[in-house]
Amino acid sequence: MSASTLPPKRRAPVRPARVVLHVFLAGTALAWLAPLLWAVFSALRPYAETSAKGYVSWPDRLTFENFTHAFRQSDMLHYFGNTLVIAVPAVLLTLFLSSCVAFHVSRFDFRLDLALLLVFTAGNLLPQQVIITPLYRLYLLTDLPGITASGKLYDSALGLVLIHVAFQSGFCAFVLSNYMRSLPHELTEAALVDGASVWRLYWQITLPLCRPAMAALATLLSIWIYNDFFWALVLISTGANMPVTSALNNLSGQYFTDPNLVAAGSLLTAIPTLAVYFALQRQFVGGLTLGSNKG
Repeated sequence: MSASTLPPKRRAPVRPARVVLHVFLAGTALAWLAPLLWAVFSALRPYAETSAKGYVSWPDRLTFENFTHAFRQSDMLHYFGNTLVIAVPAVLLTLFLSSCVAFHVSRFDFRLDLALLLVFTAGNLLPQQVIITPLYRLYLLTDLPGITASGKLYDSALGLVLIHVAFQSGFCAFVLSNYMRSLPHELTEAALVDGASVWRLYWQITLPLCRPAMAALATLLSIWIYNDFFWALVLISTGANMPVTSALNNLSGQYFTDPNLVAAGSLLTAIPTLAVYFALQRQFVGGLTLGSNKG
């Protein structure tokens, strides 16, 4: 039978439940995007127009003036640099320390391995707001002459790096330990027979095999640390030392605040996060389920 004589395929009937599901998902997506779309709409409108006509009105013109004013007025390049000084060392140090713990827990038999991993993981269960007062006093009393500009952990990039490492290492150690358990033990056993040292087992054999997990964790950590606002607000007092998320306060005046300008500054601040997400989308999605398999 030729292709021309084949009977036409019948289209499957559309189920009402499937239509309701798609409508619900589309409505949920729009509800999540509504604040972002409203921020974009506000940032593109001059404040004089919105103050005269209100925000719920048809715009006379759309302009990028708010973005240029926000970029210049907040000195955003300087604060982007502050964020890099905090985020890059924090991500690298967190991955290094957590991979060392995960390597020991997953590759060596030690009675306290499980307890050690539980201690690291339990740190994620502690609400960060609980330790504000003791940590604030500790940072004020800790003297580090020659290491920080003020001589103290308070009001320094090093203080923020250490607090991010402390709070993120538990999650990374848990994830990497599960990932390393899935690696064949024959590789490390053969290397031990050949006389390889523990450091070589970690650095040259195990760590290269963990590149997918490390890439996913690096992506997640970069976004989490970049978006941090809480600890920068608590532990940084000098405006010039703040990261870019906290520096948005520079767009607010003492007696007057332009909401359109703040919206433009917020969107500019979000651009690096979106760039990292779209560039490393595969690792980001993979990181959502990383470590979920039992080792």
